[in-house]
Amino acid sequence: MIVHRRLLTLSGAVRAPVGACVGLGLAVSAAYVGQALLLAGALAALARGDHGRTVTLLAWAFAVIAVRAVLLWARETVTVWAGALIRARLRDRLVDRLGRLGPAYLTGARTGSVQTTLVDGVEGLDAYYSRYLPQVVITVCVPVALVGWLFTVNAPAAAVLAVAVAGVLVIPRFWDATLLRRGRTRWAAFADLASDYLEAMQGMATLRAFGAVTRLGGRLADRAHHLYLTTMRQLRVSLVETGVSAFLIQAGTAGAVLAAVFASGGTPGAWSVFVVLLVAVECFRPVRQLSEYWHAGYLGITAVDGLEELLSARPAVADAGTRTIPSGPPAIEFERVTFTYPGADAPAVRDVSLRVGAGETVALIGPSGAGKSTLAALLQRHHDPGTGRITLGGVELGDLSLEALRQGVAVVAQDTYLFHGTVADNLRLARPDATGPEVEAAARAAGAHDLIAALPHGYATVLGERGATLSGGQRQRLALARALLADAPVLVLDEATSHVDVRGEEALDRVRQGRTCLLIAHRLSTVRDADRIVVLDRGTVAETGDHASLTAARGSYHRLLTLQETP
Repeated sequence: MIVHRRLLTLSGAVRAPVGACVGLGLAVSAAYVGQALLLAGALAALARGDHGRTVTLLAWAFAVIAVRAVLLWARETVTVWAGALIRARLRDRLVDRLGRLGPAYLTGARTGSVQTTLVDGVEGLDAYYSRYLPQVVITVCVPVALVGWLFTVNAPAAAVLAVAVAGVLVIPRFWDATLLRRGRTRWAAFADLASDYLEAMQGMATLRAFGAVTRLGGRLADRAHHLYLTTMRQLRVSLVETGVSAFLIQAGTAGAVLAAVFASGGTPGAWSVFVVLLVAVECFRPVRQLSEYWHAGYLGITAVDGLEELLSARPAVADAGTRTIPSGPPAIEFERVTFTYPGADAPAVRDVSLRVGAGETVALIGPSGAGKSTLAALLQRHHDPGTGRITLGGVELGDLSLEALRQGVAVVAQDTYLFHGTVADNLRLARPDATGPEVEAAARAAGAHDLIAALPHGYATVLGERGATLSGGQRQRLALARALLADAPVLVLDEATSHVDVRGEEALDRVRQGRTCLLIAHRLSTVRDADRIVVLDRGTVAETGDHASLTAARGSYHRLLTLQETP
């Protein structure tokens, strides 16, 4: 009877549905007990030859059975309702937690493991909360009440039954620690295998290209066999516990009847024998059901490590700000910013100072690893700088609420993420209340309307997962339209020009108008028209200027330009 403290804490959000399951479960148990007492009385009356009383008591017993059938239906209905509500509430809480943790957490976690926790772990917790926890309460209340009442009828039998019930509830607990430890090992193996399968499916094209499908298949088979062995070792311990419980239940029932016989000098009354026998059965019924529900909710208990890791993880940044971004395109300023990624040996950016004026477009260029995307991530406040500060419209980022910051900074990334849904749904991700004409206007400004109109159902066309049915350039035009629809005063274009053509670059120029823009690019042809160009090298600012001045200086920018223009 494992009741995990952390899962009890989580139950705060689901206490009402669990309470409803407990109430109906107790009502069903009361119906079973009433039926047992009526049958005991009917059998005793039959043994005495009192047929009239026998018929009366049997009629009442059938009435209780009918009421119990209704209660069982109601309990199952409420249990299913409670399970659905519990799953929804827990997943909402976990997804909200993921949102608070932000991209910094997800970059260090395996997607498959997080997905397994959100899907399989929560599915297991459904049975734990809606069936197992209510049954724990019933298993404590019903046997205690029945044994207490039986002491008023036959004290020796009640004493034997009390010992047996205590043994059934206590002795198997010696295996609980082993079961929980092995269950956690099994969950870790299960989560790892799920992560491996997800990665294999996502990277199937790459695996086929390098002829690695068979090798990875063999490795996955070994992992699956390891999970099988872990599950069987756990099952052996569980079966031992089940066997011990079954023995104690049978021995307790027989012992209680024998105690009743001996206490009466070998000639017990029919009522005494029947009531002890049937009460013993009802004493152990909740215990047997608890064992069944334990196995149903065991997956949720073993998933507690993944849940704890997710719920106890601390966000990379604290959402303690209350201010909003001033109206109009704000200026962005990095003041002597230094930042080192967790676990890294050297800073990704070091002592960087630069200013992007209100409504200005500043391009960040440099070799891979120079710190361009790091500055963009710091501006979005995925991390806080180790030293220095970043201001937006004169307000330090830490003083802004994260909601205000997210609404004020639109991002178009190199790897555009489109969800499985219609084109319109993907665009409205930026602004759910946008009207049809507003969505179309944003698409036209981004140069995406013609490609959308050419799709089978236009804006109602359902895109495949990650927009796989579109080309890279088409996905980026949709991303530009989405950024336009957000109407944020700050725009971050992180390698957003990697797939665009001439029309896309023209759309990019329109998107930048009236906004403060930070443009990150490897293709230097896309940054020539920027108001200023900042060249980063090894995390520091190497050069600053416009295209003409940097070209004339024949420094880092000129060398990069020469490398790209050389055939």
